[in-house]
Amino acid sequence: MIDLGILGVVEGPWRKSWTSDDALRYAVGVGATEPAFTTENSSGVAQQALPTMALALTHFTEPEQVFGDVDKSLILHAEQSLTLHRPLPVAGTVEVRRRVTDIFDKGSGALVVSRVDAVLPSGEPAFSAVSSAFLRGEGGFGGPRGSSSREPLPARSPNSRLEFTTAANQALIYRLSGDRNPLHSDPVFAAQGGFPRPILHGLCTYGIACRLLVGAFADGDAHRVLGMAGRFTAPVTPGDVLVIDAWRDRDGVTFRTSTAAGTVVIDNGRLSLHPPEQPATLT
Repeated sequence: MIDLGILGVVEGPWRKSWTSDDALRYAVGVGATEPAFTTENSSGVAQQALPTMALALTHFTEPEQVFGDVDKSLILHAEQSLTLHRPLPVAGTVEVRRRVTDIFDKGSGALVVSRVDAVLPSGEPAFSAVSSAFLRGEGGFGGPRGSSSREPLPARSPNSRLEFTTAANQALIYRLSGDRNPLHSDPVFAAQGGFPRPILHGLCTYGIACRLLVGAFADGDAHRVLGMAGRFTAPVTPGDVLVIDAWRDRDGVTFRTSTAAGTVVIDNGRLSLHPPEQPATLT
C-alpha cells in the first residue's frame, strides 16, 4: 500500500560528485558517437556533458525513493522535466534534496510527483527536476485526481524528423550510469511487471531525444539547453527504432518521440534553448 505520509517530506541533503569518465559513460549509454560527448582528448574538441545526465546523477545514485509497501515491478516513470540553472559541467559536485510534492489518485494507480533540487557547494542553484512515478494498482485511496491536459502539436509539418536505432544492449549500457532497476535487465522481474522482456529506461529514451535535438537545433552545443520536459506514454524495447518529429520556434523545440511502428513513447516533449547570440557561460 502506498504511504501517503511521504507527501511534503524533504529527504537529503546528499552530496553527489561525478567525473569526466561518468560523462563519457552516460553519453555512450544514450547512443552518442559525437566526439564532444564521447571523448575528452579529441583535437580541437572540448568535452561536453549532455544536460540530461543530471537526471542520472540525482535520481538513481542517491538513497532509493520509497513509496511504501508497493510492488516495485509495477512502478513506471510517467513524466519528467529538467531545468538547468547553468550548463552541466563534465565533472563536479552538487548537494541534492528531494521532496514529494503531490500524490494523485488516478483510479487504476497512484501518481507520485517528486521534485529534486541540486545546488553547487557555493549554494548557487545547479539544476532542478520534477518527475512523476505511476504506481499501478495503488489508486482508489480517495485523493485528488489532478489534471491530465496535453499541449497540442503545432498545426504544421515538423521542421525535422530524426531517427535512431537503439541497440539490443542499450539498457545494459545505460544502467552503468546508475539506474540498476531490474525492470531493464532481468527477464524474470520484467515478466512480473507484465512485460515480455526487459524494457529500455524511460530516461535513456529521454537522453537520446535530447542528444539528437541538440545536434539538429543547437549545432551540437549542449550549453545552450535551458531545460527539457516530456511525458512517457509507452515502453521502448531495446532494438526499437525511435523517430522524433520536431517543431522549431523562437524559444526552443516542441517534439514527439515514437517507435518506427508508430507508437508514441514521449508526448508533450519540449526542449528549451538559449538563443545562439546569447550563449550560456560556465561558472
